[in-house]
Amino acid sequence: MDMLSECEGVRLRHRRKLKWLGVVSILAVTAGSHALAAPAVWATGMACVITPYDEISIGTPVEGLIQTVPVDRGDWVTKGQVILTLESSFEEATVALAKAKAEAEAALKSSQLKMGFTSRKLERAQELFKTNSIAQHEVDEAQTEKGVAETAYREASEHKRQAELELNRATAALQLRTIRSPINGVVVDRLLSPGELARQQTPVMKLAQLNPLRVEVFAPLALLGKLKPGMRAEVRPEGKGQPALQAKIVVVNKVVDSASGTLG
Repeated sequence: MDMLSECEGVRLRHRRKLKWLGVVSILAVTAGSHALAAPAVWATGMACVITPYDEISIGTPVEGLIQTVPVDRGDWVTKGQVILTLESSFEEATVALAKAKAEAEAALKSSQLKMGFTSRKLERAQELFKTNSIAQHEVDEAQTEKGVAETAYREASEHKRQAELELNRATAALQLRTIRSPINGVVVDRLLSPGELARQQTPVMKLAQLNPLRVEVFAPLALLGKLKPGMRAEVRPEGKGQPALQAKIVVVNKVVDSASGTLG
């Protein structure tokens, strides 16, 4: 199969042996291609190598016993898809407890009612004091009760806010037990299985992003200055039935190695 590149409207069909220009990096849109890595050649006879755009080793942010691994080697995954879960019974219980505390309204409502009652009591005491029906110390007592009720309400509000923050923290800790794919790609390798211990900084799975693909080509020296970033190309992987991939040049290495006659 071949790879055909358009350069300023002229097809590159030079077949004679030439000195190498060096590495030309190309991004190819896969259009559904499933090839992980495959050799290919240009119409000029130049070989190229097709590799994934990115390869990622997936780890876990916390240590734990693996509970489920719903994907296996060769499976396609989408960004955000669950690819592994850790045992999380303790974290789930913590979330349930924090949620109950955050949703508790009794203390807050009680203090709110108390604050309203003492406010009305103080207003009545002040009116009665104006008509000399009660002494000043009774007004002072009503005012003190109102202040105590307001303080109790503020404390209840703060406790509820703290409970909500604790719920957020517990929920975040629970979410760390669920590992999701950071990319659209394919599972290259699954390194651990359910029941095994996942440790921090130890990969549990490897993923590869295949759209777009990376293509590296060693171009002849005669094309120096003719191949430029942004030019379009067509990549044809080896193998029967492999579809052609539309591509674009992104990097042309211009440093020549005098010993080998190559760039880079």
